[in-house]
Amino acid sequence: MAARAVAAELDKLRTLPVVAFTLIGTVVTAVVIAAALAASGAAAGAPSSVVELVLAAVPFVQVGIILLGVLPAGHEYDGRQIATTLVALPDRARSLAGKTTAAAAVVGVGAALSIGAAFATAAIATHVTDLTLTADRAPWRLTGAIAYLAVIGLLAHAVAVAVRHLVPALVAMLSLMVIISPVAAGLTEHARWLPDRAASQLYADTDAVLTAATGPLVALAWLAAIGTVGALRFIRLDP
Repeated sequence: MAARAVAAELDKLRTLPVVAFTLIGTVVTAVVIAAALAASGAAAGAPSSVVELVLAAVPFVQVGIILLGVLPAGHEYDGRQIATTLVALPDRARSLAGKTTAAAAVVGVGAALSIGAAFATAAIATHVTDLTLTADRAPWRLTGAIAYLAVIGLLAHAVAVAVRHLVPALVAMLSLMVIISPVAAGLTEHARWLPDRAASQLYADTDAVLTAATGPLVALAWLAAIGTVGALRFIRLDP
């Protein structure tokens, strides 16, 4: 039954054009940003590396990943399809597990494809431009970037389940990433405890307190807290 729930959720996402468009758009964004950064660095004469070019594209790519995370739950509430889903699968816990697994799969694929495409583009761009290359520092950070994007996508999914609406969930996540987090970082060092700042240590490794090991734990604590609220609302409240 669990496998059928996941298969059903994946099938629903497959039939949503917006999911495919978002996935393609996210990968294209990664390609364009990586190429633009390489060209800009070459024009300015600023040395860089393939890894640094890819990581610089992550903040732009995460917008598409957030949308991929919000869609599996958000689109059903906006269209009131959630009632039909619960009629087909009355076990709400199993239904939510299916949605979350499907969201994790879509977000993971989007993150991996985006970072992979950005890496390929950056590698090609450094050979066709006059960019001065430096040694790649800690190539493992590319894997960390994929993990970071996956965490952000799952956080977006948890927010969508808790809020139970697509647009408010999307606005909440984008406000956190684009407004709240940058402003807070400029005002106080305690901004490091925000989920995106903490999770970014998976690839940035720039914080004086959090590390690549402890930062993700803080982000996962946020994910667990919001996910628990969302799960309780989904299981106990009417659709």
